[in-house]
Amino acid sequence: YRHFAYVRTADPGKIPGLARRFLIKRYPSATPERVTSIPSHYTTDDSLHRHQTLSVLQNIFPSWRRSLLLYYQDIISRLDRSLYDSTTSTDEMVLKALNSVEFADASKSAVLHRDLKSQFLRTVGGEGNCYVVDGGRKLFDASGGAAVACLGHGDKRVAEAIIRQLSNIAYSPSTFFTTSVCEQLAQFLVNTTHGHMSRAYLVSSGSEAMEAAMKLFRQYFLEKKTTEPQRHLYIARQRSYHGTTLGALSMGGHVARRANFKPMLLDSIVSHVSPCFAYRDRMADETDESYVAKLAKELEDEFIRVGPGNVCAFVAEPVVGAVSLYPSHDNLKSQGLISGDVEALGCVPAVPGYFQAMKSVCDRYGALLIMDEVMSGMGRSGTLHAWEAEGVVPDIQTIGKGLAGGYQPIAGVLVNKTVVEVLEKGTSAFVHGHTYQGHPVACAAALEVQQIIQSDGLVANVQIMGQLLSSLLNEGLMDHPYVGDIRGKGLFWGIEFVRDKQTKAPWSSAARIAASINELGLTEQYGIVVYPGTGTADGILGDHIIVAPPYTVTRNDIVFVAETVTRLINDFFSKLVIQSI
Repeated sequence: YRHFAYVRTADPGKIPGLARRFLIKRYPSATPERVTSIPSHYTTDDSLHRHQTLSVLQNIFPSWRRSLLLYYQDIISRLDRSLYDSTTSTDEMVLKALNSVEFADASKSAVLHRDLKSQFLRTVGGEGNCYVVDGGRKLFDASGGAAVACLGHGDKRVAEAIIRQLSNIAYSPSTFFTTSVCEQLAQFLVNTTHGHMSRAYLVSSGSEAMEAAMKLFRQYFLEKKTTEPQRHLYIARQRSYHGTTLGALSMGGHVARRANFKPMLLDSIVSHVSPCFAYRDRMADETDESYVAKLAKELEDEFIRVGPGNVCAFVAEPVVGAVSLYPSHDNLKSQGLISGDVEALGCVPAVPGYFQAMKSVCDRYGALLIMDEVMSGMGRSGTLHAWEAEGVVPDIQTIGKGLAGGYQPIAGVLVNKTVVEVLEKGTSAFVHGHTYQGHPVACAAALEVQQIIQSDGLVANVQIMGQLLSSLLNEGLMDHPYVGDIRGKGLFWGIEFVRDKQTKAPWSSAARIAASINELGLTEQYGIVVYPGTGTADGILGDHIIVAPPYTVTRNDIVFVAETVTRLINDFFSKLVIQSI
């Protein structure tokens, strides 16, 4: 498959025949001339790794995406040479075998995929900690999707709970009815908060949960005994992500995701302060205490700037988990869509004392605290609720991904009893609603997942396995010249890549470091899924991967994950043509 991986173009008229035939077969509009401008320094060294060539080709020929290479490698590994004449070349065998591979080609799909030109590996099953892709190959799920699959895949207990609920009632409109399973899930969740939260509002996504929280806080201030109708502003953090709907997107400080929609966002009611990101933002001579004091002063200054009596709430993630894979930094800047240095992070926990200091500022000015635990909560960070480790109790908490572990789409808002009491004494209503809120089947899945987490002691396992994962990742990678930081909590870890360890300078977006590491991990040599992200350094530049395996992992699983991720990163950078990017 070397002809396919290393398309040589020093002589524009001599693109290898297999690559030409393959491209034209899959893309009738493709012509060899479209890839003949690859600089020769990418193609003169036989040891140049296939994924690096693919990255270059992708910039020149956007329709050629990662799965072409992955499928090609799979075909090579599974060729039954006994079916071919001894004189048949490997290239000819592969070309014939292409017809037997089922591509998920986004350009021809009826699905509006996130990337309309890409080709995707097709999952056909899930077994324990692994995905099963077309052809039967297994991939170890070391990221849980976006930290979702807390129980892994194919848990029969959850499947049976879903079937039981479907046999009972599949849908019940919350305008007129409630269901036993919705009531049971809400009570279960409330009972886990040590008496602090008294109600749960159950929706279908984290974005919906954040939108609900924003409206709930506004209503709270309208219904207080001494009403405060002037409170309508929110303070959130730069380099954050709170959802993709317009209100939630306004709350976030995720540059690339906001860029195209900036004129539509609620920037008149949301402002942003610095996050707690010690690796990039804390000065060398600052202690945790002085760094926290600086951030607390910045928050207080923002309260004063916008009018302290106008602020509803401060919003933050206990462990920032936002990631992005977006167009080039220069392209967005040239369009005037971004400016300055606003970042998106990956698995960044706060330093000790941070949330206590932020809560003190909120209390001083009568504002409330929202903790967004959609990604980092429900056990992912080592406690069922991430706020339990921070020494504070939020007024509202959003939850999501680990709530049902991906078995059904469900998220929620847990509401502090002090907020609920105001509503009960006021209108006794929450002016909000969704068709699928409290969906019975989703609630059944979430209740079963949470009961399994509790009965199987999985939060304790997250703590133990998380400590082991941290130790092994640091042991294997912290001295790597291109690994800048390894951070996280529980089974929620980020590895940030830098071009220069001393200056922390990021790689160019053209290098596609995180995406290429993910693509390489999907190949048979590694068989592992990590979650790639960009934007760690300035909102677009800066690469990281997230490692967030299921809560059910064993010691052997963690050793495999750490060793494979270490080998993957070492192999990737050993093949990289560094001077070119």
